[in-house]
Amino acid sequence: MMAMKRLSKKWRKPRDDGFSLPTRDDPSLDDSRPMDTQEQEELVRSLEKSQALQSLCWRSVFAAFLFCFAAFLVYSIHQQATSPWELRYHAYFMEEAPSWMIIFADWIAVLACSMAIVGLIQNTRQHRQWLWYSCFTSVIPAMFWLYYLSRIPRFRWDVLWLPLGPIGGAGICLYVDYVLHESSEEVRKLRGYMYAYKAS
Repeated sequence: MMAMKRLSKKWRKPRDDGFSLPTRDDPSLDDSRPMDTQEQEELVRSLEKSQALQSLCWRSVFAAFLFCFAAFLVYSIHQQATSPWELRYHAYFMEEAPSWMIIFADWIAVLACSMAIVGLIQNTRQHRQWLWYSCFTSVIPAMFWLYYLSRIPRFRWDVLWLPLGPIGGAGICLYVDYVLHESSEEVRKLRGYMYAYKAS
């Protein structure tokens, strides 16, 4: 209720013609004046619309980042299959892992990214499950790359993105989904308070 009172000042239109100075008795400047039902409905509707647009925007942005990363991994797979060990970040593991294992690890990373993208853009109740599936799946390439990073003679910091990329992307997407869900819940609660106020 306090949130509606605070936001009411923003949405309340002044009653004068715009040519007179505000006074202390001006009801449009009184924050303690309760909003009427129409103002409450307009405020909540605008917050719902704003939240939906922001959710779509941020989900699209992170889905696009993951898509670009997955496309890069597909390019890496193609290069490893057609010209093995030509890419420097794969060549570090030439003595340690067979080529097919590198390709397999990259495909699992692509699968994890794809699941995260589905979880971000899907508008169903199961969308968060896809994000969790992505997190669990991305553990496999993370363990694979960390194991082989520990086996090469000299630790290479420039390829740390191989184990951390997919799992980091899935974790960030899960966090973004959580934040957007919390924001949506706040707007839902505000609508619930409005209906409760109407009923009383």
